[in-house]
Amino acid sequence: MAVVGFDVGYQNSLIAVVKSGGIEIITNEFTDRCTPAVVSFGPKNRTIGNAAKNQMITNAGSTVCHFKRLHGRLFRDRVVQDEKANLPYDLVPRCDDRVGIKVAYLGKEHLFSIEQVSAMLLTKMKESAEANLQKKVVDCVISIPSFFTDSERRSVLDAARIAGMHCLRLLNDTTAVALNYGIYKQDLPTPDEKPKLVFFVDMGHSALQVSACAFNKGRLKVLSTAFDPFLGGRDFDQRLVEYFCAEFKAKYKLEVKSKTRALLRLQQECEKLKKLMSGNSTDIPFSIECFMDDKDVSGKINRTKFEELCADLIERVTVPLVAALEQAQVQLQDISTVEIVGGATRIPAVKAQISKFFKREISTTLNADEAVARGCALQCAMLSPAFKVRDFSILDAIPFPISLSWTAESDETKSVHEIFGKNYLFPSSKMITFYRSKPFALEVFYTDPASLPFPEAKIGEYTVQNVRPQETGERSKVKVKMQVDASGIVSVTSATLLQKVTAEDPETSPEKTSQEENCHQDVSADLEDQDKETNCQLSLDKDAHPTAQCFPMEKEQSLTQATSLNEELNSQPPHAMKAKMKVRHVGLPIEEKRMFQLGKDQLDGYITQESKMVQQDLQEKERNNAKNAVEENVYYFRHKLEGPYQKFLSVEDQRKFFELLSLTEDWLYNEGADQDKQTYLDRLAEIHKLGMPVKDRYQESLRRPKLFEELSTKIQGYQGIMEEYQNGSENYSHIDKPDMEKVRKCIQETQEWMTNMNKSQDKLSPDQEPAVHSSEIHKKVQELHNMCEEIVTKPKPRVDSPDEEKMQTEKTAQRKIPEDVTMEQIDALQNSESSTLSSELD
Repeated sequence: MAVVGFDVGYQNSLIAVVKSGGIEIITNEFTDRCTPAVVSFGPKNRTIGNAAKNQMITNAGSTVCHFKRLHGRLFRDRVVQDEKANLPYDLVPRCDDRVGIKVAYLGKEHLFSIEQVSAMLLTKMKESAEANLQKKVVDCVISIPSFFTDSERRSVLDAARIAGMHCLRLLNDTTAVALNYGIYKQDLPTPDEKPKLVFFVDMGHSALQVSACAFNKGRLKVLSTAFDPFLGGRDFDQRLVEYFCAEFKAKYKLEVKSKTRALLRLQQECEKLKKLMSGNSTDIPFSIECFMDDKDVSGKINRTKFEELCADLIERVTVPLVAALEQAQVQLQDISTVEIVGGATRIPAVKAQISKFFKREISTTLNADEAVARGCALQCAMLSPAFKVRDFSILDAIPFPISLSWTAESDETKSVHEIFGKNYLFPSSKMITFYRSKPFALEVFYTDPASLPFPEAKIGEYTVQNVRPQETGERSKVKVKMQVDASGIVSVTSATLLQKVTAEDPETSPEKTSQEENCHQDVSADLEDQDKETNCQLSLDKDAHPTAQCFPMEKEQSLTQATSLNEELNSQPPHAMKAKMKVRHVGLPIEEKRMFQLGKDQLDGYITQESKMVQQDLQEKERNNAKNAVEENVYYFRHKLEGPYQKFLSVEDQRKFFELLSLTEDWLYNEGADQDKQTYLDRLAEIHKLGMPVKDRYQESLRRPKLFEELSTKIQGYQGIMEEYQNGSENYSHIDKPDMEKVRKCIQETQEWMTNMNKSQDKLSPDQEPAVHSSEIHKKVQELHNMCEEIVTKPKPRVDSPDEEKMQTEKTAQRKIPEDVTMEQIDALQNSESSTLSSELD
């Protein structure tokens, strides 16, 4: 079973796999450790990764990049509109008001969703992983920014499903880094000691994320998270672009932004300049040939000027650092280490700003580019049965508070209660009790819309159905379970109606009693270990208002709480107790309405469409391979016919062959430029029909002399043995004469065959079919060896010397047993001889 972690970034993506030797970052077909997050659409197929990045300038309108920020958003979203202004391809609204990407593909205009484009990138990464592991990849863990909302997280999960993978967990970037850091540490404090506090700062191409983490042996707890979703390396690149656009306008009278191709080339050049300035403080010149209007441009910049241009961006780095520190409620002196990762942290000014805030030297022990992918692979290994990993629990923090609203049945007023606060640990679940006599609706939403980098606070609506009053007419007790799972997905997972029945109720059969007991066990099962899930219970009174605060269910309280809960459910007021009461748990259906959630039919359609596109890419790859094979063979045989192959083909055949090659070459660059695979294979067969016999004759001319020489050497060797035998040599005197006669006869026949074949071959010209092929000569070599070697290497029989015979006779005489010796004396004698023999051997 494959264990894979995907770090899907804004600009690049990485793949980490778990092997017996540890975590390994795998390379793609270009031997690069990172794969560009780019998908390019063409008239025949898609290209993804490095090949797609090479088309960003030549095929800008149909090359999709920088799409990670568009997950789960509507087209009218402000973020989408801001991104649209900076993207070379078209963003358009879909029929469901979600973001669509319009490109030219297979000669037609196509509209793809963000989930589909992300799935295309994941499919490419999946193929790279499978090529490296030589096994199918299904389970994986995918990284996401910690500030992704429920809608964005679900969008990523849908993309993984479209790509044919099962995402075991979505892992926050900084949490993945923390896992990669902590799991290898041997000096962490025990659970009873004060935890080790580490801050992680991750500044990538598009966002800045900070998390405060507490480490104990075998445990990671995220205390707080903070972020700036709109501050990353690309913002520093953009400052350089703006600077040089203004400079080129003044110096060369060029409007760079008016030409997409020129702007993309300048962006690529500015990114290179930023990287060069990280290691060099002097002036760095650059030039671009044929930039615009056939003009060459040049410029220069240094680190000091660059930091002046980005002064406000550098100041913004401090804001999430302050927020993370305040939310964690710790002091600077309590922090053990500050680790930085992400490409943008290599900017000296950014690194200095972080160091200045924490008043310490920052640590760079983790790989800035690969730490997230490695953490994802470790988490996948922990969730997979294929690998045994050191126990290490992870408690992450919810980035935004989540509330639940409902309508009270008595007065139809709306009630709101915050269920999960900011930085509340997850995975977690809470059981909420309602008193209802009819179906009711719940709405889940983010408490503070102003803190969201997302325009929609609503998460989803849930309608609890089939609710009915008790037989006495009073409202029923309904328990609703709400959870945040390991991927940060919020949902109402179950609803249970607690129905009171009397012991004399004929419906309460032994089978039903068993079912009731199972239901009680289910309630107890909800109260899990706090290390795995943080649970709590919230009680609402008859008017559906909170009467008690949420409390965490500690491990040792679980059984006690479950028992008291069952006692509560079985209790009734004295005036209502006419008979012994029991409680039956009835599961209620929940109708779910998600915000921005792909429907099953739509998801299935996307999966089918992705499968077809994968097949189309494969067919186009095979077609291109066939076309390239034709072109390669044209050049190969033309070159060889002018060199070593020339004498192996007659003059007339050479003329025909050259003519065929020329016609094929002309055809390739005209009407043959775009043909189907079979047409190219037919053309290749025509070339091979004339070319392969020539190639075979040439190769035979090289192999045949060597094999004849090997056969001749074998013959001479066995002839020498025959001479020794005939001269009475003791080395072969033990071999029977009939056997040696077989050797002689085999040598003679082989010698005659070789002489005849050599004569026949000498009569032929090089351009004729050879009289004997190398395979036949090799066969003769094997036949000669098999016949003669077994006979001439026969070992001599063993013959004992006179001294050995005398010693054996004496030992036999000594072992003669007198007639009056008893059986006990014989056994003693044998044991004595065995001991003596053992001593002699020692």
